Amino acid sequence: QVQLVESGGGLVQAGGSLRLSCAASGRTFSTYAMGWFRQAPGKEREFVAAISWSRGSTYYADSVKGRFTISRDKAKNTVYLQMNSLKPEDTAVYYCAAARAGWGPSDFDSWGQGTQVTVSS
Repeated sequence: QVQLVESGGGLVQAGGSLRLSCAASGRTFSTYAMGWFRQAPGKEREFVAAISWSRGSTYYADSVKGRFTISRDKAKNTVYLQMNSLKPEDTAVYYCAAARAGWGPSDFDSWGQGTQVTVSS
């Protein structure tokens, strides 16, 4: 199993930036990809971004592409989400996740505790 610990959530004004971190431990050697998801009140959880662990290939949801950047530090077993040009609609609980088999929606099976991101207008 992979254990994930998130940090970096908080309150920021529209147009501002925030950087989320997710430190992984446990069976990280079997990780194929890591990603970020978010869930706003009254809405379903949605995909935000993902990165393959070995090559660093990235994939983004259309709603955040061009504003968010996902990256990883393999030596630190840590994945980051740099969030720029934040909008009020980005307000949600953000979850870090790890996948072992691939990076489709059903492949993410380890999850962090979630961190609140609030963007004020």
